Amino acid sequence: SRMKRLAMTLNSCWDQNCLALVDTKGFDPRDVTVSVKDGKVTVSAEHTEEHSTALAKTSNYRRYKKEISLRLGEEKMTYSL
Repeated sequence: SRMKRLAMTLNSCWDQNCLALVDTKGFDPRDVTVSVKDGKVTVSAEHTEEHSTALAKTSNYRRYKKEISLRLGEEKMTYSL
């Protein structure tokens, strides 16, 4: 379950100050990207849905972006989705 995975992640971190949780609820994991550059972790997600009916065509676009400054060196960072 989600809470079990969260508890395992919290327990595996030797210093809880190094843990950042980012909620990307509503996005498919394939829509989420994580990158590390210049001492920052960037988590971004983008999703587009289009629906067509006989009368109209609608689209829904969502985007999420969060940047986190690193205290640790980039080589020590791990992440999971």
